[in-house]
Amino acid sequence: MNHLSWNDFEKVEMRVGTITEVSDFPEARKPAYQLKIDFGPGIGIKKTSAQITKRYLKEDLLNRQIVAVVNFPKKQIASFMSECLVLGAVGKENDIVLLQPDFKVENGLRIG
Repeated sequence: MNHLSWNDFEKVEMRVGTITEVSDFPEARKPAYQLKIDFGPGIGIKKTSAQITKRYLKEDLLNRQIVAVVNFPKKQIASFMSECLVLGAVGKENDIVLLQPDFKVENGLRIG
């Protein structure tokens, strides 16, 4: 395990957002969805792909609040440009369980 300094941790912008759109991503090497996530007026809507098809149906993801890192550089994934990283717990078979707040909160709130 690599240890981070407190200053390193403070640089990571983990924010709450609401999934507003979910699409299939057939070009991805591993099964994935393309997501649009609303992080509120300060950050706006960001796109990402997520390998969460083992546990989640598209209709179950709509309007779900999640936690994501919003200040990574953009990353090209096949024909798609990912703008954030959705966070989740990764099981033994790469079945990801999304991190989410227990209660509905304002989009864009920072995780600290």
